[in-house]
Amino acid sequence: MGKHFKNFKTVVYIPAAVAEAFTQEKLEKDYDFLEKYIGLDKVYLETHRGDCDVEDAQIGMIKSFLESKEVEVSGGLTTIIGDIEGSEPGKQRLFGTFCYTDEAMRKKLIEMSETVAKQFDEVILDDFYFTNCSCESCIKAKGDRDWVTFRRDLMRDVSENLIVKPMKAVNPKVKVVIKYPNWRESYHFTGYVPEVQRDIFDATYTGTETRSVAYTDQHLPEYLSYSLVRYFENAWPGRNGGGWFDTYQCWSVDRYLEQAYLTAFAGAKELMHFMWADLIDNPFVAAMGMQLTKIDRMMENVGKPMGVPTYIPFASSGENHLEMRLGMLGIPIEPTPFFPEDAKSILLTESSLADKDVIEKLRGFVEQGGDAVITTGFLREAGDALRAAGLTEARLTGRKYAVTRYHVTGEMAGYAEHRNPVLFPEIVHGNNDSWSLLNGGDGDLHASLFLRSTYGKGRLYTFAIPENDSDLYQMPKSAIDVVKRVLCGKDYVTGRLFSSFTYEDGSMILYRYVKGDNRADKVTVRTGKKVKALVDEQSGWKIPVTELRHFSFMGEWREYVAEIILTPGVFKKYHWEEE
Repeated sequence: MGKHFKNFKTVVYIPAAVAEAFTQEKLEKDYDFLEKYIGLDKVYLETHRGDCDVEDAQIGMIKSFLESKEVEVSGGLTTIIGDIEGSEPGKQRLFGTFCYTDEAMRKKLIEMSETVAKQFDEVILDDFYFTNCSCESCIKAKGDRDWVTFRRDLMRDVSENLIVKPMKAVNPKVKVVIKYPNWRESYHFTGYVPEVQRDIFDATYTGTETRSVAYTDQHLPEYLSYSLVRYFENAWPGRNGGGWFDTYQCWSVDRYLEQAYLTAFAGAKELMHFMWADLIDNPFVAAMGMQLTKIDRMMENVGKPMGVPTYIPFASSGENHLEMRLGMLGIPIEPTPFFPEDAKSILLTESSLADKDVIEKLRGFVEQGGDAVITTGFLREAGDALRAAGLTEARLTGRKYAVTRYHVTGEMAGYAEHRNPVLFPEIVHGNNDSWSLLNGGDGDLHASLFLRSTYGKGRLYTFAIPENDSDLYQMPKSAIDVVKRVLCGKDYVTGRLFSSFTYEDGSMILYRYVKGDNRADKVTVRTGKKVKALVDEQSGWKIPVTELRHFSFMGEWREYVAEIILTPGVFKKYHWEEE
């Protein structure tokens, strides 16, 4: 892939102000540091940001030096700007983004596009390429449309006529890349339209910044650094260039490194380190350099990442990031903007309801033999439609109750009691019309937390989500295993606060997050295949397997299990050695 690693390129972004301030001596010294610790394959060199337009001669000096070191150099452009001549002052623009109904700003953007395309054969747009302007000009242009519709229409015009066409007019070879930010659930509110822009731009890039989750504005689960890359790989197959992360609000080296781990595990072709000046003399970079070689070896010949198809249509929101929480309970998630009709099992959250035809698609999927898990957010918004379709009789009462006791039913029956109270929505259902696989209760009250209904050849499961969805991490392992057995079949790992990344070649990478009490934890790796051992691919150690026999009124079944210890901050790769 790159000159340093086989499976990805190491990339650094240089913002315009940093580029403008470079001297030859400073550039050479900085390069030596980055080359020593992470190995520099590629740079994106920005020509404009805010009030800074870098002189052609300065761009030429930087580009010439880096290319002499066999570093690939592409262009960068950030669409923020101050007040310019001919533009109406005082526009309602957060972060200094462009007003795309302002003629002076539109003209300036065309000039910027032409300038960068003359200098580079590849250009990336930083993720300020959106519109939040609500000035009088935008209100007038919006007319009777709502803001979402107006901004979607506006940014399609801007993408085609102010960015791509001007760039390709001056450089027909130029590859134009749009980087999408980490706030996927809000794209449509600010004019990001990946379902439209994939027909306009040549490629996309993915923001994988998650930072210190509990203390930042967005509260993005760590798993986003993996799942958003997978989402865009499914949205733009083969055209997702890489993942982009930074040092900001990473208040430990582990928090910084985890962003890179998960970006690489998702199969990103480039690991973008933002940004040049923040990396120089930063100990985070030295730590990163120690890990990149290990990651590269792990990703060798693994094939495509695999997981539970999770339907998140374009321009959707609702139970935001919930699938990422499940990814941190050890369920491998494969988010997609297209209904996964050929899958064996699927997950639907409230976001899935952005597809107005989803109930009919769901009914067809289950009727033909599929297993579908819906959340209580989905049930809350679509309960009447689900009942009308005959898929389930379950409903939400609107009441919430605290769960301190969990009851697993069926062949894996058991109780977990005296837990910290967690608030769940109350599901009621017809006894024996549907069947509860997991109950939650307190005192003499209990209700279903995971409910099975049947339809045609398949099954519909309803999963109760806590009021605070991060309380999923408080559920006992045995309770979460009920969900895993439905979504993952007989191949899953018992545990919490870790992720299982699974691949076409049958290998799995396990990673325990540095959060919470930060203890090592014993997990149980399970499979329904007859196997001899679980092999640690780094050490070659073979971990012994135990055969378990289970009995129920449905008959006997067997599974093979191995126990391992996961240490926070340490990733390990395994595969089963079969008979």
